[in-house]
Amino acid sequence: MVELNVYKNNDANSEQYGKAYARVDYKEQYDVVKLAKHMAEHNTPFSEGTIRGILTDMVKCIRELTLNGNTVKIEDLAIFKCSVESNPCSRYAVMKASIGPKTTRVGNTTVETGNAVKSMKLLAQATGEYTREELNKDATLGWTTKAQELIDADKQAQQGGGNG
Repeated sequence: MVELNVYKNNDANSEQYGKAYARVDYKEQYDVVKLAKHMAEHNTPFSEGTIRGILTDMVKCIRELTLNGNTVKIEDLAIFKCSVESNPCSRYAVMKASIGPKTTRVGNTTVETGNAVKSMKLLAQATGEYTREELNKDATLGWTTKAQELIDADKQAQQGGGNG
């Protein structure tokens, strides 16, 4: 089950100020080591060490391939690819295919360097049986204990009971 927590937008400058939102409350993070151990517990003929080696190599290869401008599709999971967050540049002529700040200091002067890219990011787009539609059908959601207490207190306050 995916447990949800609740948070309130406290940004006074936002149009959504004061509104409540659901957010996933992540339980645990699995790295390659823990994933290999988990997979080895599913009646596989491969040892945890063998699985760990394969997964480690897979991670290195996905990184290498995506940084070379390729996409990598893992069936029923995701298509991995690199993307960029770009800087606006005033002229094509000043754009440089590099990452970093758009301006730099030269003595006491700020000079536009025209770096085309602000930052790189890795995207994972759901695919196959792991698409948004499939996730919506298969997911089971529930509130964390803390979130449920906040919801119950709010309901009670709206009904005139409690001091919330």
